[in-house]
Amino acid sequence: MLKITKKHNLSLKILRFFIIPTIFVLTPFFNKIQDAKAGLEFQWDQDDSFRRLKWFQKENKRRFRNTIYFFFRPSDRKTDLLKINLAIPKTFKSTLKREKISFCKVKIGGFESRTQCLEDIPADIEINTDESGLRSLDIYPYSPIPSNKESYAIVLNVFNPKKSGLFQFHSFGQPKGKSFSSYLGSWTIGID
Repeated sequence: MLKITKKHNLSLKILRFFIIPTIFVLTPFFNKIQDAKAGLEFQWDQDDSFRRLKWFQKENKRRFRNTIYFFFRPSDRKTDLLKINLAIPKTFKSTLKREKISFCKVKIGGFESRTQCLEDIPADIEINTDESGLRSLDIYPYSPIPSNKESYAIVLNVFNPKKSGLFQFHSFGQPKGKSFSSYLGSWTIGID
């Protein structure tokens, strides 16, 4: 009987010797789990008429200075575009200044490279606000945006809104030879 309790006490000491340091070593890693980014995007009205476009933002915290890239990849443009309209959601309450908005040819980053503008595209930019408070951007490039293998982006340098949430931006483009704009796609931006 005495041998069994001695073995039991010895095995508990050995177990404690391995478990307690393991917990102390792994605790900092458990804190980082909350910062993990999910590979899932939520979008309203999930049907075939909505196209999900790619975007990138440098900061997703409330009231922080942010740079948001709204991408137009080659697969998003079927023809040359004369005009691009960006519909801004009413709940995205951030001050827009014309000098903080640009349109550029962009290199979309990944694991080994950063997203960056390669060349600024000269364009006239108009900020429109209607009576109901809806805002939109009209971008008129000096020459049509070609439907080639280059990617383009609308870049907003803004302060994030005070309220967190999901904000859905919509894009419309006027193709060359047409007098009306058609739907290009939507981006869903998340602010924490």
